[in-house]
Amino acid sequence: MGRWTKRQVLGWLAVALSTSIASFWAFWGIIENFHEGWFHESLLLNVGLMFVQYLSPVIIFVSLTLLAIAFPRVGGVAHVLAGLLLYLLLFDLNDRVAMLFVIAPMLILGTLYWFGRPQPRRAAYFLAMGLPTLALVICGVEPVIRIAGRVDDGNMQSRLIEGNGVRLVWAAEGAGWPREGATWHEAVSRCQHLAADGRTLAEAAQNVWRLPTVEEAVRSMSRHGINSGGIWDGQTKAATYQVRPDKESPLWNVHSQVIYWWTATEIDDERAHIIVYDGKVWPRRKRFAPAYLGYRCVKPGDVAK
Repeated sequence: MGRWTKRQVLGWLAVALSTSIASFWAFWGIIENFHEGWFHESLLLNVGLMFVQYLSPVIIFVSLTLLAIAFPRVGGVAHVLAGLLLYLLLFDLNDRVAMLFVIAPMLILGTLYWFGRPQPRRAAYFLAMGLPTLALVICGVEPVIRIAGRVDDGNMQSRLIEGNGVRLVWAAEGAGWPREGATWHEAVSRCQHLAADGRTLAEAAQNVWRLPTVEEAVRSMSRHGINSGGIWDGQTKAATYQVRPDKESPLWNVHSQVIYWWTATEIDDERAHIIVYDGKVWPRRKRFAPAYLGYRCVKPGDVAK
């Protein structure tokens, strides 16, 4: 093998950087897709959301890389224009962080492709397509298998769930178990105002329902209808499980975008604990209310008539 020219070095440096970025987005995108996405009943909608929302960055980067390998100067200009377009569409003009992490990398890549010539090009094509694809496959296998085996009994009514030292009725879908997000204060108030039947909100506080504590939520998590054996350590603020729980019946709605619940356990005046469908516990600001952070009210005793 002969000595590499400066153009070859610059070209392969460009391909290596592009492939690294694309592989990162492949890793992030496929994991996030099966973590917060893939909740529609329609397979077509799930696949569409995956490609449009979660895999579009890797698709764009791989496409730009292939273009730059085939037509270096056209691809170099395309990188710079893509960076500028992304910056103008998604960020404030004075955002220095975006300037550093969006404009600068794209400008560097554009310059490298303009002057660089990766040889042999067939190897460059293989690297640019192969590594991101490999990342998608490796990181996507486990969540695909897990989601394919999720338990969904379709019962969205009030459920009595007991085990692991906890016996609670979890509210039916509706005001006590919505499909949209809410702040912690909204969740607390709605549970307090939830009527005894668990379906309607009363004008005055009923104080029948409430949010579960973080320990109650952890101890109630399950997988395939069997309690996961969760334990909450109040000292370390960590949850451990004998079996990793999942977004399944009877606690979770597999067709809801909500993947986090508020708990009643406060950290301070500004923050409270949330629980993820897979059992992890995190602190969040009480005023935080994305569409995927909801709640489910609970009460002790038997299922409401």
